[in-house]
Amino acid sequence: MKNLTLKEISRGLENKEFSALELAKEYLKRIKKQDKKINSFVTVTQDLALKQAREADRIIREKGKVSVLTGAPIAVKDNILVKGEKTTCSSKMLKDYTAPFDAFAIKKLKDLGVVILGKTNLDEFAMGASTENSAFFATKNPYDLTRVPGGSSGGSAAAVADDFCCCALGSDAGGSIRQPAAFCSVVGLKPTYGAVSRFGLVAFASSLDQIGPITKNVDDAQTLFNAIKGKDEKDSTSIEYEIQDSKFRIQDLRIGVPKEYFVKGMDQGVKDLVQKKIKELEGKGAKIQEISLAHTKYAIAAYYLTATSEASANLARYDGVKYGLSKAQDNLMETYLKTKSAGFGPEVKRRIMLGTYSLSAGYYDAFYLKAQKVRALIKKDFDLAFKKTDVILTPTTPTPAFKIGEKSEDPLAMYLSDIYTVSVNLAGLPAVSVPVGFLGKLPVGLQLIGKPFEESNLLKVAGLCQE
Repeated sequence: MKNLTLKEISRGLENKEFSALELAKEYLKRIKKQDKKINSFVTVTQDLALKQAREADRIIREKGKVSVLTGAPIAVKDNILVKGEKTTCSSKMLKDYTAPFDAFAIKKLKDLGVVILGKTNLDEFAMGASTENSAFFATKNPYDLTRVPGGSSGGSAAAVADDFCCCALGSDAGGSIRQPAAFCSVVGLKPTYGAVSRFGLVAFASSLDQIGPITKNVDDAQTLFNAIKGKDEKDSTSIEYEIQDSKFRIQDLRIGVPKEYFVKGMDQGVKDLVQKKIKELEGKGAKIQEISLAHTKYAIAAYYLTATSEASANLARYDGVKYGLSKAQDNLMETYLKTKSAGFGPEVKRRIMLGTYSLSAGYYDAFYLKAQKVRALIKKDFDLAFKKTDVILTPTTPTPAFKIGEKSEDPLAMYLSDIYTVSVNLAGLPAVSVPVGFLGKLPVGLQLIGKPFEESNLLKVAGLCQE
């Protein structure tokens, strides 16, 4: 089972080296035995997994191989709906909530015969960069149990890294797939906004959120992305498009390196590993050029004003009346106050208050509207950069994984963990983090940013960088 990829599993099932049921049982056994140390799963969906594995074996037996994903054991971040299973968002507000339908991405994967092993831990409502903000427990980094796995998709990244599944789904509103992928030495793809339907993804920041794959390698990321992408009539922001798959020669590759991403405060070891990879690519024939993304310094401020404002609006639905936790009182306002006070954790409350303030009368123009103007400038920076480059290469994070508790009392320091990733979400671009080496035993990731809807070309470049 060690480091089994989707292709290896598919080949093993096809050659009858093992059955989907045997494989699912082995993964479930490993989760039961080992996940107590890591805490990557909120819910293990054993009954569903065994049922799906038996069905996958039937399909393989009767029809032959249907898809590379038939029988593949996967995990799903616990803010993505799987019908009949709990979807908690790692929050007390939804701790007993059972999904009444499948997310669009889950439906597509079920149609291909995947085996869903369970729902993974996250920062509550996907708000965080460490998976310490879960209402249930913190997830630990498989490479160092004293350190965080990143967030908010830390449970998914840790599960893939520690062989509890062969791949997983995460969601990314500002780096929540890429940052944990970097901390856990796995591959994490944030698709172009609109490439994957958000239907069935519990909303955090609607103009930023995207579902994406976390995998062992780049090939698996491409396979899983191809399976979940596409137009969905229930999501008006989703798009049907042809994969932009051009002929690829490294000698024709133009790589932009933004000078604003290599600044004071960045860990020297991270910088050295990324620059070493840049020199390797240059040695193979790629054309490296320094570029400027001038408005990068405003990205964190613009992102957090945008994200918290949208979170404030999206989380208003948890009122103690419709569904989820309810602390019913004698009057409606008291019900609202008691429910939200009991149901939301400190980080969620902080972001709701920030967002509500930014949207309030007298402050909307000064904060939210100005953030949107800066967002347009950030997108323009990327548009200009892509006129002379094919991909942009940066570190994924300024440091390797930090210690559990190290930044818990300093929200601003935690927010700065996303400094290299949030611009991508503001601009709606695809980006991928790939492992680039280790500092001692701590993984380091490299980020590649691509043109809209050119995930295939982006992943080809990522394959050259993968260690």
